Formats: sequence, structure tokens, C-alpha cells
Amino acid sequence: MYIRWRVRRDDRGVDFGLWEKIPMSSIYLPLDVHAGNMSRALGLLSRKQNDWKAVDEVTRSLREYDPEDPVKYDFSLFGAGIDGFLDN
Repeated sequence: MYIRWRVRRDDRGVDFGLWEKIPMSSIYLPLDVHAGNMSRALGLLSRKQNDWKAVDEVTRSLREYDPEDPVKYDFSLFGAGIDGFLDN
């Protein structure tokens, strides 16, 4: 998460983008239980464990939607998972 804050640049001030030499396309999704569950429900992740292989898989899936900034979906996946989107 720290690397995401330091590397990603956005217009809302959530991510600072201070490390400009690292491209946003090279960072990986910070995977927690909520983002993992949502990623599985959406077909972005098939691996059952939340481990490095899962991080790599889901990030590769998200790069298909935005190769320049795949991690921009992090908060949406986390938020939908924590709000109980899957429970409905």
C-alpha cells in the first residue's frame, strides 16, 4: 500500500505520486481479503489463496483493463468487498 501511495498519481490527493521514476504500470495490487473475494467474484482471480501468486494473477487481469494504471481499481474492489456487495 505504501508503494501505491508513493508511486500512483491521481487528482484526488489519495495517492501522492512522489516517486516519479517508477511507472504506475509496474506496481501490484495490494491484495487483502476483501479485494481478493471481489476479484474472485468478478472472475479476475481464480487462485484460492491470498498470496504472491494471487497478487500477480489479479494484477495481470487488471492490466487488461488499464495497462498504465492497473492498481486504480484497488479501492473499488476493497470497498465493494467490505460493504458486503457479495452478501446481496
